[in-house]
Amino acid sequence: MVQCLQRYDWVKLLRSHLPEGKGVMGAWAKLASRAAFRKGNAYYCGFSNPVEPGMWAGGVVGLKSILGAKKRHQALQTMERLQELGLICYELDPATKKLTYQILDWVVKCSGAECMDGAVYTTDGYGFLCLPRNITQRLAAINYQFEEADAWLDLWCHTVSNDRRNVFSFLAPAVQYGKYGAILTLETLGQRWGWEKTKVWRFFQKHGDVFALYRLPGSYGCLIFNKLYPCDTEVSLPTQETVVHILEEIRILARNTRKRGTDHEHMSRMVAWYSRQVLDSQGNIGLSCGENCRVALTDPILLRAYFSLCRICKKCGYDCDRVTISSQMQSDPNTIRGPCCPVDLNSYAKEYFTYEQTK
Repeated sequence: MVQCLQRYDWVKLLRSHLPEGKGVMGAWAKLASRAAFRKGNAYYCGFSNPVEPGMWAGGVVGLKSILGAKKRHQALQTMERLQELGLICYELDPATKKLTYQILDWVVKCSGAECMDGAVYTTDGYGFLCLPRNITQRLAAINYQFEEADAWLDLWCHTVSNDRRNVFSFLAPAVQYGKYGAILTLETLGQRWGWEKTKVWRFFQKHGDVFALYRLPGSYGCLIFNKLYPCDTEVSLPTQETVVHILEEIRILARNTRKRGTDHEHMSRMVAWYSRQVLDSQGNIGLSCGENCRVALTDPILLRAYFSLCRICKKCGYDCDRVTISSQMQSDPNTIRGPCCPVDLNSYAKEYFTYEQTK
């Protein structure tokens, strides 16, 4: 799967799978999916209108079609509400009846190159939309009572995959709220959305084709996987046994860790603290010296030596991170050697080299 780390500022939303049901975020997603993806000229009823990325120009009839509203006042009320929340800004010219709106949270880095004589709107239902990960946070900040589409998009915006602080995100794209929010409860989601626990449960029963709910043993809580998040491979959900097995591994690693708070709060912290160790023990090992480290992982039967590829001495600190650079041969086979200057290996006696296999 492709990475979608929690620290990323935006996530992908397929235009073919926009949130269903009532809610201001559902209307926002519809407007954003029909906005221009690059600067150019848009055509509406025979008129040409210049648009910027994240902008749409047309009329009220076109707006009603986008929102699925039957009445003019319903569409305009929705636009007013979105504008009050700071999600869009729009303008309706009473003389020409021209209506334009701009998505204020448009991810500019995902926009296309300027094209003044080409298409600026995507084909309906094709491609994906980039939306900020914190787009729904402003609703929670004002204690807004979420509706169905708002809760749907809230879960989608908090989806992560292949995040080494959440071992479960390597099984399938998972929903995570904050650093210690890999494990959730229906109560916490209900508090965030302004719902009762039973309503949250009914929501997951209705939208089980998108969000899979996995209950954990005891009072730990639950995991939520996103089945439809766009990945480079088909999403395959894990079995309940696999999830419980990983949870037990985390409990074993955290057996000497002091417990604070409830079982759910304690286990949420343990997932964030010990996910890397679980991944390493299962073979999903990343570079221990960082994602940008150029020291390759070696097979156990190979010599424990590394010769830097750098040609400039000043860059040896980058190639051999946290390794002392020396032109002398190292006698310790457990260290990584990275000579800073060219070395003629023929000038050294064979006794300097150790050939050792890891047991």
